[in-house]
Amino acid sequence: MIKIGIIGVGTVGSSVIKILQKNRDIITARAGKEIIPALGVVKNLDKDRGVDIPLSNDIDDILNDDSIDVVVELMGGVDEAFEVVKKALAKGKAVVTANKAMLAYHRYELQQSANRNAIGFEASVAGGIPIIKALREGLSANHIKSIKGIMNGTCNYMLTKMMNEGVEFDEILAEAQKLGYAEADPSFDIGGFDAAHKLLILASIAYGIDAKPEDILIEGIENINSEDIFFANEFGYNIKLLTIAKKSAESVELRVHPALIRKSEMLAKVDGVMNGVSVVGDCVGETMYYGPGAGGDATASSVIADIIDIVRNGNNSPMLGFKKILEDDVLKLKNADEIYTKYYLRVEVEDRIGVLSGISNILGEYDISINSFLQKQSQNSKHATLLFSTHKCYEKDIRNAIAKINKCDFVKRKSAMIRIEE
Repeated sequence: MIKIGIIGVGTVGSSVIKILQKNRDIITARAGKEIIPALGVVKNLDKDRGVDIPLSNDIDDILNDDSIDVVVELMGGVDEAFEVVKKALAKGKAVVTANKAMLAYHRYELQQSANRNAIGFEASVAGGIPIIKALREGLSANHIKSIKGIMNGTCNYMLTKMMNEGVEFDEILAEAQKLGYAEADPSFDIGGFDAAHKLLILASIAYGIDAKPEDILIEGIENINSEDIFFANEFGYNIKLLTIAKKSAESVELRVHPALIRKSEMLAKVDGVMNGVSVVGDCVGETMYYGPGAGGDATASSVIADIIDIVRNGNNSPMLGFKKILEDDVLKLKNADEIYTKYYLRVEVEDRIGVLSGISNILGEYDISINSFLQKQSQNSKHATLLFSTHKCYEKDIRNAIAKINKCDFVKRKSAMIRIEE
């Protein structure tokens, strides 16, 4: 018999308890031992959790109970959760966590602290999709050439509605909050930070690279508007918040931002609150993973899969997928200025002669050539919105060109840019 202590009995924690009880027979058959949720820790004992196991408001009741074999950390946060997990490991307990924020900052420290104790974290990325196991085990013979993912259901739901129904950003954000897809303060999701935490975890497994959120390019979807949607539909693109990891030579680029992708691509078809991840390996080629990226039961499914794996195998698998450092193949993080891709530009200007040539000349100064162009009349009849796509160029050059364009007297509003991934 294996006893589980659950720290944080909210939506996911309650689902973990209920699934362990409901599916006890098949879980026991697959694990080889019965797995019992023995104790839950909550902040407020007066709130009904809908579970029938003992509850406490003292984390030490789990940490100091020698009969508890596995600690499931679902409390959220970064530093406090990190200290709790370290204490659990120090007491010889295995740990399963869904805490992507903590892992984004402390995954390598936890790997060093684990010693012979297992750490499972499948639920920290893409909810019910087993992407960590796929990268760490199923694709372990491959050099990973790229990872592209849609890993935030809130943003994907909003962008899907904007693309398909022409809903404005503020309107769909309010709807997402009403439906419970977005928090009252949605900045963590729509700002790209949630997706960035997940990307960093996957990048550690794929490349052995220790980067923090502050080290990578992160942009959100808050500036997407109807003109961007119009351009995307006109030229056969969807707009998605993408997490991107690309290996080239001795470096890896890691970035999270809205991107235009062809409607024919598989990732472009991942709609609503669903998540999707594309992984390209040098041996296997492209593999795709699709499923629910959040929700109590879906995330609990991944938590319990980790528990079963620990019961079966102990700590035979390295936490981040590498038992030995590749000393001759240490990858560096590529500077964002070195990104080389196509771009889309939105520029609101006075509708007069010479404006288009002025913008073209500035782009030409930075070796940026225009691939396609549309003009939309603004509500103000004296203004026009110019929509461009470019051929491939460097991030540094497009940023410098936009800065110079924005200083022109004919520009009426700060210009916007979205990267194109093809």
